[in-house]
Amino acid sequence: MKTVNLTAEEVRAGVTMAEAIGAVREAFLGLEDGQFEQPVRTALRDGQFLVMTAHHRESATAIVKTLSLNPDRVPAIAGTATWAGLGDPASLVADAAAVTALRTGAVSGVATDLLAHPAADSMAIIGAGGQAADQVRAVNVVRPLRRLWISNRDQARAEALADTLQGEMAEVDICIAPSVGEAVRDAEIVSCSTSATAPILDASMLKPRVHVNAIGAFRPTMRELPDDLLGHSTVVVDDIEAILEESGEIIHALASGALELGDLTTLGRALNEALELRDRTVFKSVGVAAQDWAIVRLLATKYL
Repeated sequence: MKTVNLTAEEVRAGVTMAEAIGAVREAFLGLEDGQFEQPVRTALRDGQFLVMTAHHRESATAIVKTLSLNPDRVPAIAGTATWAGLGDPASLVADAAAVTALRTGAVSGVATDLLAHPAADSMAIIGAGGQAADQVRAVNVVRPLRRLWISNRDQARAEALADTLQGEMAEVDICIAPSVGEAVRDAEIVSCSTSATAPILDASMLKPRVHVNAIGAFRPTMRELPDDLLGHSTVVVDDIEAILEESGEIIHALASGALELGDLTTLGRALNEALELRDRTVFKSVGVAAQDWAIVRLLATKYL
């Protein structure tokens, strides 16, 4: 039986961000249409080990992704994503950190394309960890950026991220902000990619019209966004079941009364139906395995 093993570099070489955004968009339409069997992920040691699975019914293919997460380690995310099908017995094993960063960036690209103002060209990224660069890359695909602000507690990491992105985006004016408030004050798009356990934003910091992506908090004990922002925004989420199980900010906002369950719209539904948008929009993602399937399917098509 043929097994192909892909390094992070080979994953990156095999999938462009534009391709990832297109594949993830189609996966969320399929998820809404019932094309996937996708259990809520298994979380062990309070989310330090994650196992995610998805089966695409029509193609009779499946992926299993296993991760370890340690924010004090470089890399913070490590693991494998394995592809299998009922037809071709060949399998593919890809670096899970690269797959995760690509698919997490891609879903923010899908949401930003849907929810951000068409003329938006300024962005703030909060957090400079392993997910941050792909958040910016994806937004830049769907809303070509003029200016980017970076905010991170560790100045050296912020500078490293700025250097990486400036090398790829020479046309973008990239600044390191001294605070979160300074970073988001003039930004039309804000992406949060942190491991915060209390909100890092206040609604008063933001422009009256803004789109916010929140992808860092993936456990009930974690929160990046405050209730007052969520309660006065159009809120789109990746998956209702996963969000109610894992999203600390949504769980908190529902408990406080800032949100009601009916205020949440899945990304797949939002892609299918025209939403009436408020001036402020939020996309909250904890990550679902259909995203991983979308990226690994592209890799399987190229490498198997």
